[in-house]
Amino acid sequence: MNKTDLPEIQYTVWPADLHGHRFQVKLHIANPNPDGQIVQMPAWIPGSYLIRDFSKHIETIEAFTAHGAKKKLVLERIDNDQWLLPRVNGAVNILTTVYAFDNSVRAAYLDTERAFFNPTSLCLAVKGQENISCSLAIASPDNVCAEHWTVQTSLRVAKTDGRGFGFYLAQNYDDLIDHPVAMGEFQMVQWKSNNTSHSMAIQGCIHPIDAARLASDLQAICSSTINLFEPKTKRSPFTNYLFLVNAVLNGYGGLEHRNSTALLCRRDQIPQKNNPLDEASYREFLGLCSHEYFHAWLVKRIQPKAFQPYALGNRNYTSLLWLFEGFTSYYDDLQLFRSKRIDLNTYLKLVADNWNGVLRGPGRFKQSLADSSFDAWTKYYQADENTPNIVVSYYGKGALLALGLDLQIRAFSRDKKSLDDLMRLIWQKHGATLDGISENGLDELIFELLGQGFINSWNEIKSRYIFGTEDIPLQKWITSKLISVKTKTQTNLERIKLQLGMRHTDSNGWLKVTHVLDGGAAQSAGLAPGDLLANINGQRITSARLDKVLSSLSENQGLNLSFYRDDLEHERFLILAPSQLPAQYELIPAKTNSK
Repeated sequence: MNKTDLPEIQYTVWPADLHGHRFQVKLHIANPNPDGQIVQMPAWIPGSYLIRDFSKHIETIEAFTAHGAKKKLVLERIDNDQWLLPRVNGAVNILTTVYAFDNSVRAAYLDTERAFFNPTSLCLAVKGQENISCSLAIASPDNVCAEHWTVQTSLRVAKTDGRGFGFYLAQNYDDLIDHPVAMGEFQMVQWKSNNTSHSMAIQGCIHPIDAARLASDLQAICSSTINLFEPKTKRSPFTNYLFLVNAVLNGYGGLEHRNSTALLCRRDQIPQKNNPLDEASYREFLGLCSHEYFHAWLVKRIQPKAFQPYALGNRNYTSLLWLFEGFTSYYDDLQLFRSKRIDLNTYLKLVADNWNGVLRGPGRFKQSLADSSFDAWTKYYQADENTPNIVVSYYGKGALLALGLDLQIRAFSRDKKSLDDLMRLIWQKHGATLDGISENGLDELIFELLGQGFINSWNEIKSRYIFGTEDIPLQKWITSKLISVKTKTQTNLERIKLQLGMRHTDSNGWLKVTHVLDGGAAQSAGLAPGDLLANINGQRITSARLDKVLSSLSENQGLNLSFYRDDLEHERFLILAPSQLPAQYELIPAKTNSK
């Protein structure tokens, strides 16, 4: 590729120091603003709503003229994220060294085993020139550890070698940051869903993966999702799609992108040949794949208007995350069922588990779904010991809202319409056109689908369950003869734990309290996060002994509780009462409930 073919904005990334975990990055600006060019590092990454201040990982930053004597330029620091170049004629280069040791899907990582980065962690934006095309050159590490490394990314190839090192192109800065890059040694899975090429690049597995099983399951899930949005054309909105998977000892998460996703999972969640597989853990991994893949439509193409464009220097507020994340959370497991990756019993248990989890959270009485979405930056993403008491998950309750709305649409239309039809209408109006949804934009789409006769029902749903804090009454709305709703049968141990309302962890042999839930017996006894439990009714409490001791208790029984706070011993008396139990349900297919 000739230099004359390169765009005016050029990035070059070197995995320079594998042992010290440092990337070196050169930003070439062909035509900087003659009055002084500002460059900026993003403060957050789209899809993860927390100010992360990626600039804190920049160790050094220098600027030089790009031609002739290459004179060093003085960079003026404007704030944490921005630098100002002096007035200069001609092209400039900005060189940065960036520390990278974040093993999540959100930032950058480099060691002797693998490299990964989101461009939001390495690539400075050229203010005022974000909309012009740019290139990314990825250099091969000069280290014997990396001699077999290849590059995996969904960026458009310009000119690369056989291992993928070389030049890539992006339409603009927003396009550039929407393609994570992974380097290392991979096990590959490839398949086609509706004639669209898909691949999965997996790092971290010790044994050979079961590529045939992964391809079969993922092909079914991806095809089901494409068909949901485009039942007639069966076309995806991309020409290829890439799953980047980092398999580790402990970890879980994903981040969506337009033509790819970055996933973090445990090694034991990946099917590997001659290695026992926990099917429930594998199902969880498939659910993660399904969730992030669904985001290629809902979030990456169908977006809140508040995200158009992303303002990566500050928080972007919307009250619609219950729609974008909650509805995706409803469909991720539903697509597993529709693609026949799980059976009905398993699917209903997943729905019930989420429902019961939401009902166990006291925060649902204090925070609405709309507020949960708006406050994600400061509450959901900055959880502390009091979070369960003040926050409701827009993922969990949002998924219940999607199910409830689906049931209401079906009931209103006498099964002629469903939430699927609403999703397709949203896609036609806002996805294919990339026209963002306003904060009240769902109203007109629902009325277009169902007519004005649904206005009272929708307004009630909004006031009570989206902007209000009432529980979504699925036990009333599920009226199908094929599925019954029952109060969940619980063991004595399960009831006791729910009545206590306490979460804990093991700390050097002690049982350490991490959360105390509003309304539970633990709170009424005066327990607080950080307390170390010593005994109940004279019996020593440890993580290993807790279940045995609790199983011996009964409702309305008085308990003497001993614990340490700040190395001082305290004793409390409490009573377990039925009023401390939250409602819990189970969903049962009719065929297994014939008696």
